[in-house]
Amino acid sequence: MKFAVEHSSILLSVTKWTFFSSVVGIIIGSIVTLFLNILAWGEAGRSFLPFSYYYLLPFGLMLSVWLTKRFAPEAKGHGTEKVIEAVHKRSGKIDVAVIPVKLLTTVITLVTGGSAGKEGPGAQIGAGVASGIADLLRFSPKDRKKLVICGISAGFATVFGTPIAGAIFGIEVLVVGAVMYEVLLPSFVAGFSAFFTAQYFGVKYTYYDISYFQHYFIDLVLIAKVMLGGVFFGLVAYLIIATLQQTEKAVERIPMNPYLKALGAGVLLILLSFVLGTSYFGLGLDTISQSMNIQNEVVGGTPWYAFLAKIFYTAVTLGSGGSGGIVTPIFYIGATSGHWFGGLFGSEHQLALFAALGFVSVLAGATNAPIAATVMAMELFGMDVAHYAAVSIVISFLVSGHRSVFPSQKIVISKSDLLQIDYGEDIEHARVDLQEEPQKRIRNIYRGIQIKRERYRQKTKRRIKEQREAREFRKTEKAIEDELIE
Repeated sequence: MKFAVEHSSILLSVTKWTFFSSVVGIIIGSIVTLFLNILAWGEAGRSFLPFSYYYLLPFGLMLSVWLTKRFAPEAKGHGTEKVIEAVHKRSGKIDVAVIPVKLLTTVITLVTGGSAGKEGPGAQIGAGVASGIADLLRFSPKDRKKLVICGISAGFATVFGTPIAGAIFGIEVLVVGAVMYEVLLPSFVAGFSAFFTAQYFGVKYTYYDISYFQHYFIDLVLIAKVMLGGVFFGLVAYLIIATLQQTEKAVERIPMNPYLKALGAGVLLILLSFVLGTSYFGLGLDTISQSMNIQNEVVGGTPWYAFLAKIFYTAVTLGSGGSGGIVTPIFYIGATSGHWFGGLFGSEHQLALFAALGFVSVLAGATNAPIAATVMAMELFGMDVAHYAAVSIVISFLVSGHRSVFPSQKIVISKSDLLQIDYGEDIEHARVDLQEEPQKRIRNIYRGIQIKRERYRQKTKRRIKEQREAREFRKTEKAIEDELIE
């Protein structure tokens, strides 16, 4: 009896969620494909302009700010953060008005040269569609939340072109340290449905062939370089997070109309382009491909500061009111920082390898999604790179600490057993401190060091005093001897 009840219930549940996630995936795949096509048409239309497209950036940012403030404030920023917040705080309830506004503002931002990504709108469109369908079918808050998570996975899978990694990213990015297994199958189904729908409608994806790099033997030197690269990529991820947060706060503190802020930000980025070049506008997919081209054996093609410039351009674009995602810029930053790192520590034929490692490792460090990043390495670069990528990804994930480009992520694990964490809090507000026992040890060590320093200081003072007294005694002796001689 128990067997029959249990397995019939599981079968009904699997059938139900397979059906709904398939339908949601097909719908989201179609809408996100429309978004990708509109974006492609907009980028193609740049050629008709009598001047460089990025001169429109100040006006594009102003228009994005106006549309967002006027019609859908939830469409502000890089999108995925708002979706995570909605899942945790409102059981996935999202205003359907976000979908057209997010699509339009992102296209405007990217076509006019804003440094942002296209996955944020994909996630927000997916979540918004799923939320609307759940409301239409009168789903319970729990079921709506599950369907919205499927929508997030479908949106990511459609944009990334990696259905497995996209589906896992959609569920892993919600909580740091936990994968929501109850949504795993529906997310996979939604991701594959959306991906195949996009392919059916002609969406083309970029995959990077660096499978020439095959090592079936233990290369300890390369593994050491990969581990060092993981530390470096974790620090780059931390720099991204800190720059985004501080830039947003700095822009908010400027006592100026938000439209003038957007105008000024666009003008600033245009002026910087005369010094740094124009490759930091827009998505930057050509630069990513160039960094991972196995024929590109010269570092000179990508300046060493490319990842720093892209961080700044992205922070200013999103902080001043531009709309779009954050993951595509992270890919750019990861690939170019990895290319530079490979030029410093690797050989020429390893530049593409380290660019690929940076691509996925900085993603893991900045978003706290190491499993999705590892699967993405397999889907994009092949199994020959995945072994090294897994090492670099985990190290980057740990080094970046308890912070994220998505501050609404819930945190349920500690990245160190020496730390005390407020579990269940948003990662932005969670308190991170040393546990009491390590604190005692550190205080004892510090106290011991202070005692030893004090003893050494007293001993040094006594030695100096004795030396001074000895010198005075010798002077007195010499004076007496001189008097006796006279």
